[in-house]
Amino acid sequence: MTDQPLWAAEFTRLSDAIRSGRVTSCELTELMLERIAEYDGRLNSYAAVAPDVARAAARAADAEIAAGNWRGPLHGIPLAVKDAFATVDIPTGFGSPVFAGQAIAEESTATARLRTAGAVMLGKLTLTEGVYADHHPSITPPVNPFGPAHWTGTSSSGSGVAVTSGLAYATLGTDTGGSIRLPSSCCGVVGIKPTWGRVSRHGVFPLAESLDHVGPMARSAADAAALLAAIAGPDTADPTCIPAPLDDYLGAALSADVAGVTIGIDRTFIASRATDEVQASIEAAVEVMSALGARFVTVDFPDPDAILRGWAVQCAVECALAHEGAYPSRSAEYGERLAALIERGRRHTARDMAVALQDRRDFNGRMAQLFSTVDLVMVPGLPVAGPSMDFMASLGEDPAAILAIGPFTAPFDVCGYPTITLPCGQSGEGIPIGLQFVGKPFAEALLCRAGGAYQSVTAFHRRRPDF
Repeated sequence: MTDQPLWAAEFTRLSDAIRSGRVTSCELTELMLERIAEYDGRLNSYAAVAPDVARAAARAADAEIAAGNWRGPLHGIPLAVKDAFATVDIPTGFGSPVFAGQAIAEESTATARLRTAGAVMLGKLTLTEGVYADHHPSITPPVNPFGPAHWTGTSSSGSGVAVTSGLAYATLGTDTGGSIRLPSSCCGVVGIKPTWGRVSRHGVFPLAESLDHVGPMARSAADAAALLAAIAGPDTADPTCIPAPLDDYLGAALSADVAGVTIGIDRTFIASRATDEVQASIEAAVEVMSALGARFVTVDFPDPDAILRGWAVQCAVECALAHEGAYPSRSAEYGERLAALIERGRRHTARDMAVALQDRRDFNGRMAQLFSTVDLVMVPGLPVAGPSMDFMASLGEDPAAILAIGPFTAPFDVCGYPTITLPCGQSGEGIPIGLQFVGKPFAEALLCRAGGAYQSVTAFHRRRPDF
């Protein structure tokens, strides 16, 4: 079945066992619920656990599979999703007391598609307030299981913690400046930020709609690919969801073939932002991919400073728009950092926004030029290997903190290009380090192929915290 313990296994390596009856969805669901009960009291990854919903779905999955009605690799797999997704049968709090407790009349498109694929919903995972940078003061933040003094990454903080700790086989996250990729890097899991418009945002709590992406977080490129295949595609409820052709993402991840793929790397750009420890992990990954047949070429990555500043402007303005119904009328209930973001958004001028948009268009054009010569680009996930909580506190006020931590993530929200984040090492203190492959718009299949190839000869993605 798999050489890993059941709780630690990648679900695509279990799906045949579920289909054949060697293991049941009910068994896996009880295993996850037991581990949540045992470990989440110290990890705080779950905002809400729904054992009755999960058990009912697992029983239904086992009955369908036994009758020969197997829906695919997600059928019977126990998952959880970030609490930014509306769910009708599991409490939806959106990480804030301002929005908690409201009646949810309609499921998000992404979670509805997971259920259609046969996935079992365990519950909802903790996130930062307003899908931004800090947890609301009323919420206990998740803890990095590789080291409690270290950052989990945000805003999909509970998602990274739960998947790596064996409290859910996979999850969905959202990403506006790095919120899938930062926790994927810090927690040693795989995250795919798809092309903007590849996955519907209907029913997902917004931070900044023109920058928001929805994507999977999982234990391997193959698992993330299977999740992406389940949720991608056009949606009449989200007119910004683009009807681009889909691909066999799981097949791409399992092919492990990167012979002849051209990967651009800008070592000067990386060295100007990343620590020596991060650079060493990237160079080791270059050697791995080169041995697999990929060809690396030097590129000049567009200077991201202007669009990072513009990202901060757009994020603030669009966030203020998203909260018009509750802010400032309920401003006293907001946490300090989200309130400060909204206030900045309310103060920004039309000129500020025009400059940000002009810089965004310029950057996007330069990215298109760069990708005319390469298939993929490689960059780190984070500039710092396993940043400590003290380091994060030292970054100062926004937007300076965002600019310092997001130079390798936020630019790809600005241009909307897809990326896959993979664990590629660990810091001296044992915290995972991540790399990113970046692709052209709608090149998710190639990203899955590159990620699967890298993981076919490395084992960083199989490292789990030792409790």
